[in-house]
Amino acid sequence: MMDTRETKREAHVPLIDMQDYTPKARLYWWTIVFLGIWSLTYSIAGVSQLQGAALVQVIAGAAVAAVVGLFPVRIPGSKTSIAGAEIFIFLMLLLFGVPAAVLAATAEAIVGSWRGSKRWTSRVVAPAMAAVAMIACASAFVAARSAIAAQGFNGGAVIATLMALAVVYWVANIFITSTLIALKRGLPVTPGKWLRESGWIGLAYVAGASVAGVLYVSFEQFGLPALLVSVPIVAMFISTVHFYFQHKEADARHVEELKESESRFHSAFSHAAIGMAIVSTDGRFIQANKSFCDMLGRGAADLAAARLHDLVHPADVEALRSPLEKLVQGEIGSMHIELRGLHRDGTDVWMALNVSLARDWQFHTHNLIVQAQDVSARRRAEAELFHNAYHDSLTQLCNRVHFDEQLNRAIARVQRHPEQRFAVMYLDFDRFKVVNDSLGHKAGDELLVNVARRLKGMLRDTDVLARLGGDEFAILAENIKGEREPVELAERIHKELQRPIQLGHMEVAISASIGITYSTNDYQSSDQIIRDADIAMYKAKSKGKAQYALFDSSQHAQVSAQLTLETELRKALGKGQIYLEYQPICTLKDGRLVGFEALARWSHPQRGLLEPSMFIPVAEETGLIVPLGNWVLAEACRQMREWHAIRADSRLRMSVNVSSLQLSHPDFVPHVGRSLAAADMSPSQLTLEVTESVLMNGIENAVATLTALRQMGVQLSIDDFGTGYSSLSYLATLPIDALKVDRSFIDRMNGEGGEIVKAIFKLGQALSKQVYAEGIETQAQLATLQELGCEFGQGFLLSRPVNADRAGGILAANDGPVRVEA
Repeated sequence: MMDTRETKREAHVPLIDMQDYTPKARLYWWTIVFLGIWSLTYSIAGVSQLQGAALVQVIAGAAVAAVVGLFPVRIPGSKTSIAGAEIFIFLMLLLFGVPAAVLAATAEAIVGSWRGSKRWTSRVVAPAMAAVAMIACASAFVAARSAIAAQGFNGGAVIATLMALAVVYWVANIFITSTLIALKRGLPVTPGKWLRESGWIGLAYVAGASVAGVLYVSFEQFGLPALLVSVPIVAMFISTVHFYFQHKEADARHVEELKESESRFHSAFSHAAIGMAIVSTDGRFIQANKSFCDMLGRGAADLAAARLHDLVHPADVEALRSPLEKLVQGEIGSMHIELRGLHRDGTDVWMALNVSLARDWQFHTHNLIVQAQDVSARRRAEAELFHNAYHDSLTQLCNRVHFDEQLNRAIARVQRHPEQRFAVMYLDFDRFKVVNDSLGHKAGDELLVNVARRLKGMLRDTDVLARLGGDEFAILAENIKGEREPVELAERIHKELQRPIQLGHMEVAISASIGITYSTNDYQSSDQIIRDADIAMYKAKSKGKAQYALFDSSQHAQVSAQLTLETELRKALGKGQIYLEYQPICTLKDGRLVGFEALARWSHPQRGLLEPSMFIPVAEETGLIVPLGNWVLAEACRQMREWHAIRADSRLRMSVNVSSLQLSHPDFVPHVGRSLAAADMSPSQLTLEVTESVLMNGIENAVATLTALRQMGVQLSIDDFGTGYSSLSYLATLPIDALKVDRSFIDRMNGEGGEIVKAIFKLGQALSKQVYAEGIETQAQLATLQELGCEFGQGFLLSRPVNADRAGGILAANDGPVRVEA
């Protein structure tokens, strides 16, 4: 079993760690240490022989040398330092001989090694080296001094010899130290290199030796007082040396810091991600980094041969010149500007320039420091955003926002210069929805792009073409010579649009309705102009396809009145101003009541009673016809429930007019069902009247809705029959129960209308449809209809429309023909 104490000893790190020493270095180290110990032992033995004051002085001198060694100063450009203890070492040699000098040198070396190193190998060998070098050199000096004394030379010779000793001591120290280091590192011994690198140490040794020699000569001639007087001088000398070296070290450190700062600046300048350049105040390039050169695609030589203004786009030179002059003159401290630089390949490079002045210590202008950053990508993104904000994404034409701005500028211009007139044209393409619905939205988009290209090619460069949305376009034509000029443009547009446009495998022809208005109407805003041009466009559309119309103030008054009527109609629905009147429907043979037609009336608070012809078109155009029509249907059914208490007749019918918007509404059929259920009314008692034009324009959608109503049991009738050019094939398939002859044919029955009425009756009989006549106002008309065999009819001759109370009275008294006072 292993002894634990032995294990601990093996684990303990040795005091003298020489693992990095070669065998030769170890041998050399031990040799020097042995010689040093011998030298120190010899010296101690020699000093111990001194008596009294001499011994004290030697010990004090060695102590002073050690204390001085505690305050070294670093020698500039060297890794070593000096303390000034050599003065006292050499003085000990002159006064008390070799042992005293060895003791003082060893003491100073011990302090220095302990201060400068933590390795015991260095702490041990450094004093040994000092002792060996000093004993050898001091012994040689003593021999030389004896020879000099024998020749009778004075103190100057002693000082010179001592200075020579200092040189030899310096060389010996360097040789001993460099040899150990070379052996340790396995390198050749190069004392010459060490001597060159430690010249300041040799100079310090020589200076110390000279001071020690002077002190010794003074002591020899004048005694101890002279030595005491020289103590402050020596202290001043050492302090001066220390201060000088510290100052030199500070200067060297400052120079190194400046070099390091310059190196960092040069590195930052050269490798900066942004372009940097130093430019003289007259624009010549002094230096430019790689980023600046790459930004403009130019080499450093190209920049050196150019001036700053030469690399700027000609349009931006003046924008650069003015602030640059203010900067050079000191009016501003720095400047920031974005401009276009000229790339070597001829393209523009948007640069953000920051320019500032570099001044000397007297604040005179020196150079310009230019920092440049490539902002081309941001500029392109901004330009794209601006384009997208002011242009239509499909046609790339101006959008409504941009057009409004251009229009407002034109208004402001014509207000300053009335002779610079302009016109605005509002275009809406006829039957564009048909293209979208039949060929798809992609084909519709392609059509708009083609039309936009054609229109653009017909305009002047000063004209503005915009897509306002959908298939609506607008043109701003400025500086027109007369009102005829926009009209001629509209005619050319119509002619151009007559040429078919190829969409895939199909050729499509399209036309436009164009409204035109002029600046002479004294407009104050773009909204007013677009509004009036839009009004004129609708006037053109009402005249048919491929038409244009000029705006006049009467159109605006008409539209304003219509808008007012629309607003009032919305309010009327919620205030109970809308009510129903009921016109009896009778058999023409005996005047027996068979039903009523519900007719909406508007009791306007200012205008009085308004007929349906005055507000129904507005309701249809604005979509109000859906809530209005639903209310009429529900109210008519409710009234039938009240009348049921007066006369319980399941054969009594209620006829209600239905618009195209109601038929296309998905909730219409359920609404009919709810209205019938709420009135406890049989579906067969309800007849819905639909105009012929509604059926023909939306036949596919109408068939599904009418079929659902017919399956519910509701009776269906075509109102105003004969005015819509119905197809006989549709009439045969539509789920229709009756035809109502339009009053226009009844009015003309004494002429050509009579034959049409006969044809309608025969058609009804052939299709097994009941035929009703409306608008019967004379006995002659009634007689003719009776002769033709018409069963049912209504009109002022039989009864005018009456309110609910009077209609109830008719129901209660109707045992014979209907008789209602006019």
